[in-house]
Amino acid sequence: MATQDSSYKVDALIAQDIEAYLDQHQNKSLLRFITCGSVDDGKSTLIGRLLYDSKMIFEDQLAALEADSKRVGTQGQEIDFALLVDGLAAEREQGITIDVAYRFFATEKRKFIVADTPGHEQYTRNMVTGASTADLAVILIDARKGVLTQTRRHSFLAHLIGIRHIVLAVNKMDLVGYSQDVFDRIVADYAEFAKSIGIENFVPMPISGFKGDNITGPSANTPWYTGPSLIGHLESVDIDIDADRARPFAMAVQWVNRPNLDFRGFSGLIASGTVKPGDPIRILPSGRTSTISRIVTMDGDLDEAGAGQSVTLTLADEVDCSRGDVIAAADHPPQVADQFQATIVWMDDEAMLPGRAYWMKLGARTVSATVQQPKYAIDVNTMAELSVKTLGLNDIGVAEVYTDRDIAFEPYADSHALGGFILIDKTTNHTVGAGMLDYALRRSQNVHWQAIDITREAHAAQKNQRPRLLWFTGLSGSGKSTIANLVEKKLYAMGKHSFLLDGDNIRHGLNKDLGFTDADRIENIRRVGEVAKLMTDAGLIVLTAFISPFRAERDIVRAMMPEGEFFEIFVDTPLEVAEARDVKGLYKKARAGQIANFTGIDSPYEPPENPSLRIDTTTTSPEDAAEAIVEAIMGVWSPTL
Repeated sequence: MATQDSSYKVDALIAQDIEAYLDQHQNKSLLRFITCGSVDDGKSTLIGRLLYDSKMIFEDQLAALEADSKRVGTQGQEIDFALLVDGLAAEREQGITIDVAYRFFATEKRKFIVADTPGHEQYTRNMVTGASTADLAVILIDARKGVLTQTRRHSFLAHLIGIRHIVLAVNKMDLVGYSQDVFDRIVADYAEFAKSIGIENFVPMPISGFKGDNITGPSANTPWYTGPSLIGHLESVDIDIDADRARPFAMAVQWVNRPNLDFRGFSGLIASGTVKPGDPIRILPSGRTSTISRIVTMDGDLDEAGAGQSVTLTLADEVDCSRGDVIAAADHPPQVADQFQATIVWMDDEAMLPGRAYWMKLGARTVSATVQQPKYAIDVNTMAELSVKTLGLNDIGVAEVYTDRDIAFEPYADSHALGGFILIDKTTNHTVGAGMLDYALRRSQNVHWQAIDITREAHAAQKNQRPRLLWFTGLSGSGKSTIANLVEKKLYAMGKHSFLLDGDNIRHGLNKDLGFTDADRIENIRRVGEVAKLMTDAGLIVLTAFISPFRAERDIVRAMMPEGEFFEIFVDTPLEVAEARDVKGLYKKARAGQIANFTGIDSPYEPPENPSLRIDTTTTSPEDAAEAIVEAIMGVWSPTL
């Protein structure tokens, strides 16, 4: 076989001139690819076959494979290649989570990194991770089963993520008698689906990962197939490495390098374009300009650098530039915005909560972002746009995303590096979603802050007080409204200007359209927080009495306020005490199933971890609690409240 002949040449070169071999190996092009498909389509077996036939498996691994083949009663090359590479099996055996198992092998012409991911639907997030850096996707189909839902999902995701090259590998042809009719029918079915999602071209091939048919060369079992072998195609496919260099220069700053006072460099991986000393650049999102002074690497300064190279740039001017900023060509900079439409793949068992703040990581920049209710989710079988209120595990949808500050970006279709992001839960620190920015919303470019002459400081000075937000939180029936009302009466008697926002009262007007689902509760608190902030801008002392069950949303409101102006008061009442009071009869209705999503019964309450003040209502009367709160805030904020 050709591959065997190549391996002998490689072995001879290694024996004769190891440095020549290493130099040849170093200069080979690298192809990253992923195997996709449904459960038991043979992904791991195929990868094992590629490793085995390319002669890059270590001898001890081969010995183990041979021993296993004898144990299960197979002969010759018919060994269980999946024993070596099955990522899901490794997860189960080791009791850990392996995101993606990457394998390396090489032929005489090219080096390869292949991502081995499970085909189970619950591991779709693994496939997305592997596909995010892939140049090519091998979509496997079991010849006995044809095109399945997971085949469609993986194909859609591969296309969505921007993989340019698709191989349709109809596997296990040996189990259908190498039937051309079976192969042609599957290719026709897949072609119809592929066209519906925008895949214009793909390379179909009949293979057997187990038997080795059409892996390294033509198989005598499929004389009707005249296309390339899998290895032959992988070796020859055009990676198009020059496409990124043809675009304008852009690099996200990953590290500010300042070993001494005489050197200040900005390190990162060039995402697109080329750069030379003397080139004018623009730093985003600030918009400051300068020119490139030097391109520094471990091997010395460069006269030019391009996409895919990691470098340190020094600038001619002392301009403000930090981690996460983007250094770009001055005349063709990326866009800057804080509101976007994005396509999102949800990866967490817990459904997305519209309005909830997540960490959004795009390149080296991490910002706080909220995802709005999806415009629609996509049915991977029919490509229909489904009306949904949220996204669940493995759902794919389109939604608006708002960030808490401007970020530099490019649409994902133009730049994976500056358009792809992940979402991270702020509480668990788990990655919960991956997304692709489609475009900036027009309003993010057209809405600007209007300068106002009368500032919040002027409003506060007129009232002879400092604006503050007293945020009362606790279970229903804990006494929040009662205590907040008493506190406001005391402030009023002291001549302070205040306003009380009560949960029930707000739901009669501003928030009358909201229910009590988690998503509606989040939106309820977001609106109240914005209103409270506007009132403090007017110089008022604002009191709010809301259950506000989630820490994340209370933290969002805290972040809206200037340092020291948010005072969180935890009205701590045990559930059994609050339920025994049941002034409004709500607990009784909740226990009877007449009220859904009731906090403390079938919806969680997350108590503050470090409140500004904790009031134990089992030992403190409302009057004493109000007095203690006023004394506490007077002590914290004196001489003027």
